[in-house]
Amino acid sequence: MTLPPLYPILDTQLLDRLRCPLEMAAEAMLRGGAGILQLRHKGHFSRRLFEQAERIATLCARYQALFVIDDRADIARLLGAGVHLGQQDLPPRLARRLVGPETIIGFSTHNEGQLRAAADEPIDYLALGPVFETSSKEKPDPVVGLERLRAWRGLTDRPLVAIGGITRANVAAVLEAGANSVAVIRDLVPDPCDPESLRKRMEEWQRLVKTHRRA
Repeated sequence: MTLPPLYPILDTQLLDRLRCPLEMAAEAMLRGGAGILQLRHKGHFSRRLFEQAERIATLCARYQALFVIDDRADIARLLGAGVHLGQQDLPPRLARRLVGPETIIGFSTHNEGQLRAAADEPIDYLALGPVFETSSKEKPDPVVGLERLRAWRGLTDRPLVAIGGITRANVAAVLEAGANSVAVIRDLVPDPCDPESLRKRMEEWQRLVKTHRRA
């Protein structure tokens, strides 16, 4: 598969902290050119959140963008969305049985061993990180850094998404180190948050990744 060079993640914890409504953020990012959106929610997936996710799935279809659910293969199947799995989630082989052969599956890795082991998994793309220090996880894995990203890029022929601490200031170096796409959370959400500022921030990011992405 070919991933968009920018992989926005809608993190419900961050959005709640900034008082930024989830669906508003999703639509503003799509209006700004997002080609993929991941919904990341750590905790109970309530009925209300599922209904919001349904509406975001409809928005993504309208804007012809991919929609991905973090961790939850069951929710992804119900929504006709892709799923992104972590090392502690349902193994990709089992998730594939649940979601079927056509669903996009992404898989997080954090070191060389995990990246090598993923070669045998039925997945469509890999994420590697954290590339830099990050505040989006309570107990992040050790920092990968640009040199390891560059060295490990050759261990897989699947699309590779770099994640962790990526900002407008360092994205050029990350893409030049070999990442096909960059996952961004905090630096996509202005504070204060409103539809216009979100759209403009997304457009700024789109210009940056198009300038620096690898051929």
